[in-house]
Amino acid sequence: MFQLHKTIVSEEILENDFVCNLAACQGTCCVDGDAGAPLTQEETEILTRIYPKVKPFLRPEGIQAIEEQGAFVIGEDGEFETTLIDGKDCAYVIFDGKTALCGIEQAYNEGLVDWKKPVSCHLYPIRVKEYTDFAAVNYHKWHICSDACSLGKELQVPIYKFVKEALVRKFGQQWYDELEKVAAELKK
Repeated sequence: MFQLHKTIVSEEILENDFVCNLAACQGTCCVDGDAGAPLTQEETEILTRIYPKVKPFLRPEGIQAIEEQGAFVIGEDGEFETTLIDGKDCAYVIFDGKTALCGIEQAYNEGLVDWKKPVSCHLYPIRVKEYTDFAAVNYHKWHICSDACSLGKELQVPIYKFVKEALVRKFGQQWYDELEKVAAELKK
């Protein structure tokens, strides 16, 4: 671990490789698990605001879950998260054949909303835990991502490079530039 501004960063994001392999996993991370994607307070407000524009992209069961539970929920840990369908699929999940995709991102790609998706989704497999004085930036290992680890290793793409856009979105370009300097130093 090392400190970078007000973050404590796990060296694992520099040392491990990762590239999502949707052909292999079919987006299982969006339909498997026991909690929705973590959200910030600001993101709950965004979800509520953009829901009418995202709704046409969603599946009927996703719409039903959101209209019954809300655009977001408070999870068992007391934190905000995306709504789930029957405790499983994210309510914002859509499918292209058997592959799970994000309905929010689809609306973004079509220029209907200006928000790509929750930053926690965009950052995955990195998870950020906010504390009072700092944020912890860690690699979240999940067996369903073994194909992504294999592809990342084959392509030689470290996690931090795979999620560059999301890290810049979360922490800023200057933070990311300094992260790259740390990575270069560790590589020596």
